[in-house]
Amino acid sequence: MDTPEIETRPMLPTVDARIYPRGGLDVLSRAEVARLRDASAGGMHDLLRRCALAVLTSGSASDDPRAAQELYPDFDIEVLQQDRGVRIDLHRAPAMAFVDGEIIRGVAELLFAVVRDLAYTAIELGENRDLATTDGITDAVFGLLRNARVLHPAEPNLVVCWGGHSIGRDEYLYTKQVGYELGLRGLDICTGCGPGAMKGPMKGATIAHAKQRRRTMRYIGITEPGIIAAESPNPIVNHLVIMPDIEKRLEAFVRMGHGIIVFPGGVGTAEEILYLLGILLREENEGLPFPLILTGPTASAPYFEQIDQFLRLTLGEAATSRYEIIVGDPPKVAKRMAQWVRKVKEYRVAHKDSFYFNWAMHVPLEFQQPFVPTHEAMAALDLHHGRKSHEIAADLRRAFSGIVAGNVKEEGMRRIEERGPFEIHGDRDMMEALDALLRAFVQQRRMKIAGEYRPCYRVVT
Repeated sequence: MDTPEIETRPMLPTVDARIYPRGGLDVLSRAEVARLRDASAGGMHDLLRRCALAVLTSGSASDDPRAAQELYPDFDIEVLQQDRGVRIDLHRAPAMAFVDGEIIRGVAELLFAVVRDLAYTAIELGENRDLATTDGITDAVFGLLRNARVLHPAEPNLVVCWGGHSIGRDEYLYTKQVGYELGLRGLDICTGCGPGAMKGPMKGATIAHAKQRRRTMRYIGITEPGIIAAESPNPIVNHLVIMPDIEKRLEAFVRMGHGIIVFPGGVGTAEEILYLLGILLREENEGLPFPLILTGPTASAPYFEQIDQFLRLTLGEAATSRYEIIVGDPPKVAKRMAQWVRKVKEYRVAHKDSFYFNWAMHVPLEFQQPFVPTHEAMAALDLHHGRKSHEIAADLRRAFSGIVAGNVKEEGMRRIEERGPFEIHGDRDMMEALDALLRAFVQQRRMKIAGEYRPCYRVVT
């Protein structure tokens, strides 16, 4: 009788460790420690475990949010109280986060940030917080950033870089070169914290900052629980912030940044562009200086031409006045951004607005309220001409956000597995342009780092 074959899973090396947070979590009262412990042990424990695992596997080449959990199914984390403050116990943690039995310092800092931000969200953004009004949500974003200690009353110099996690080698090297040119001009970098176009600018800036002998550099990564498992923080990030949802994450970018550079990317990058343009096209923000530069290597020119055509068709010619496209010229990109940052400083001084948080920008409630991409919500999006440009931008942003969820967020992927692709409806010309753009993303392998991509959407014309 043949012995049945038993499929075995390779056992990856793991480590048990006990670590003590420094900075932000080391000076807490007993009551605060108890609340933090209760929050981490309660309903948010699974979320804490998933986010911690993403940080401990930083540098992973996979964008499947479930991959790390399958590789380390027995991993667990405990936040414990003691007289000295907080203690974090790791059980069967990935050995790749350790050297000679000691956790890598940068990884430890990112892990502390996970505990800090998730605990703050659970404790401070509870029932007593006003999250139903524009001012209330903006105040919550400010509170999260201040608690993370990333708001510094210094000269404006923070450039936000958006772009895809799945990009080609030439595009990655270009993002690195732009980051280098920005760093030579004393500019710091803020990205979505992941690989690809989020890592490249930071890596380039580190070289330039070293050449300029800068001692204090900020490489800020802003993410959210739903995306961190698919886009784990790159190792250059020295300030990690986890916002509760994509809407607060996007608002954090535009409130903190003094200008934004967009590199080639996929649906997530398109979502970010539409979010910002939808805000800048509001009458309240008409005179507000806020630079938006779209850039990439010469070979990426067709990508930006298609993006530009899509924006003109959906949002109108007025949208083109709020961004400029520079192709194949990193020094020019950095020079233009440095010039714009000086204008932003002059404006903030004249209008008595802070350098570290852009209070003057008006972000309407429709861009702040969390969008849950269910099949019903995606089908109900109003993508028709005749509406104001910022209203169309808001619904287009939600459409791209839903596709991001279906691609890389665990909850969205589960909905697609259960009920099939999302359906997106709208005017024929708008849907044809959207379909063409999404097909181009698929052909250019901007949807997924590796493996065959199966669309989570269906555009209905």
